[in-house]
Amino acid sequence: MEMDRNLLHGMIRSFLAEDVGRGDLTSEAIFSPADQGSARLVARESFVVAGAGRVAAEVFCVQNPAIITADPVVDGKRVLAGDILLTVSGPVIDLLKAERVALNLFQRLSGIATLTARFVEKVQAYPVRITDTRKTTPGLRVLEKYAVRVGGGTNHRFNLTDGVLIKDNHIAACGSIREAVARAREMAPHTIRIEVETDTLDQVRECLDCGVDIIMLDNMSPEMMKNAVQLIDGRAMVEASGGVNLNSVESIAACGVDIISIGALTHSAPSCDIGMDWSF
Repeated sequence: MEMDRNLLHGMIRSFLAEDVGRGDLTSEAIFSPADQGSARLVARESFVVAGAGRVAAEVFCVQNPAIITADPVVDGKRVLAGDILLTVSGPVIDLLKAERVALNLFQRLSGIATLTARFVEKVQAYPVRITDTRKTTPGLRVLEKYAVRVGGGTNHRFNLTDGVLIKDNHIAACGSIREAVARAREMAPHTIRIEVETDTLDQVRECLDCGVDIIMLDNMSPEMMKNAVQLIDGRAMVEASGGVNLNSVESIAACGVDIISIGALTHSAPSCDIGMDWSF
């Protein structure tokens, strides 16, 4: 799972500028630029790691290329409280300037990966994919979607140019699924699939009549979802969405859908507890 380092470094520079401002008044008052030190990023709880080497270490290096990072835990590994995740050494002032941004990102991404892994584990007996949505933190989408992949999930659209997804407001404003699909098909490249959001079986039938590629079953009960899957009968890919949680995801998978999209992966994942411990 690669990440565009040029894009990442641009993001990190903006995050550091926001946090450091015109300078670290505390650290610069206490230490001289010549002071050197080292520290360890340590897990305070059990979780799935996302971003030790690919993100947290990069924050320190962007802050000062003279900082040495070592022994990052690989993404996707489950760690326990007390495990060392990354070691850093270099100018004390720069280590302290980078600390909060590195931890904020690392904690956030590991939280997303950990929650995603829990959902994936719940449905491992079924041929279904767990995927994210566009309900991400503005400015962090590329990182949050990366963390979903680390946790074993897959990505839905990255942005609005990645596919045609006709949702309820498109249908309401246009007047019907049939008309919305016809207009989209006329304008969209032939390489792009067309997906439509539905919440009734009549809408599912209308989608089938239009020959759409993917049918989203939005906030349907398991019973209605089973009926919809039987009605579709392989003529389109089936995505389930809306209000999915850890208690309901397995019953949704059992309905026979192909994809389960979950906004909570990114908008509700709790950050993991990671600290930076000093070690001269």
